[in-house]
Amino acid sequence: MFEELLEDIAQKNGLREVNTNLKLATGLGAILLCLLSSSYFPPLFIALVLTGAILFLARVDPKTYAELFIVPLWFAVMSVAGIILISGGQDIFWKWDILPSFSLSITRDSINQGIFVFCRVLGGMSALCFISLTTPMTNIFTVLRQWRIPEIIIELMMIIYRTIFILMDQVVQIYTAQVMRLGYSTVKESIHSCATLCGAAFIASWDAGEDLVQAMDARCYTGKFAVLGENRPVERGPLLALFAFLSLSAAVVIFSGNSTII
Repeated sequence: MFEELLEDIAQKNGLREVNTNLKLATGLGAILLCLLSSSYFPPLFIALVLTGAILFLARVDPKTYAELFIVPLWFAVMSVAGIILISGGQDIFWKWDILPSFSLSITRDSINQGIFVFCRVLGGMSALCFISLTTPMTNIFTVLRQWRIPEIIIELMMIIYRTIFILMDQVVQIYTAQVMRLGYSTVKESIHSCATLCGAAFIASWDAGEDLVQAMDARCYTGKFAVLGENRPVERGPLLALFAFLSLSAAVVIFSGNSTII
């Protein structure tokens, strides 16, 4: 679903006309500040600010935005649970000696570390979602060329990006055909259909890749794709907003220090 939905949102959101450099600076600057922070509060603050910008300035549907967080939040919760149980530390609240050389425990330090990592994930994911939901990929490719990124890297990114759509399209078509033929009616049929789906999608994607190469050769491809993206001029309002956001976030990083929850 998201292979079309995310690009549609990026093309129609409320921040579509804002300069791409400013939006990339916002997202990348937020990620850098999350990595530089030594407390849980700055990433949480960044996540709240960027979430507000996505929902109220870009006018992205809250349900869609929440669905984007399901998978990363699941991995974050699992990772944080492991960190809390195996990190150890002082002020032990609970401990289980599984083996003589291995034990699980919940301590004050491990809880603080787990919450810190979880808030970092929230901040980083909010920054990535801000970029992906407000900036079309064609505009990002245009900006990368302005930044003098090597052409070979940009060409690979463009081919990979297009290949993702090809693969997703093949998977959706094959899955739809299997569902119409009751391919997932039983557990046995589901396993067989899933295996068939993987094999058929691989073969179909391979054929689509061969067609892409032939199409590129027919158009006299010389190692450089034409990029049709655009980059709007820098306006004073968005520039001041970016400066205020990064300055305030940096101040929060500095003054929050090593504060913890407990």
